[in-house]
Amino acid sequence: MKKRIYKDIRKRKLFKTYEVKRRILLGLINDLSIPLEKRLDFVTELNRLPRSASKVRVVNRCILTGRSKSVYKFCKLSRLSLRRLGSEGLIPGLSKKSW
Repeated sequence: MKKRIYKDIRKRKLFKTYEVKRRILLGLINDLSIPLEKRLDFVTELNRLPRSASKVRVVNRCILTGRSKSVYKFCKLSRLSLRRLGSEGLIPGLSKKSW
């Protein structure tokens, strides 16, 4: 699991380095006042950027287990880790509800 966490951290850093360039190119591509030939050049330049630098490739992961599914944004924990820590009383203000 540690490997997945480190891989995700590398993807986040790569995304951060190319974010500005990618947004500028996307803005220029969508600008209809620029001639079509020039916009196609911007598309090829955008395609040369690394695919892992896209925002879609960044995945939210649990900081304890590395689980990628059902991760809460506010605490960066998966539902399983949140329940376990909540049951142990390690998260202030969180109590287990039962019917």
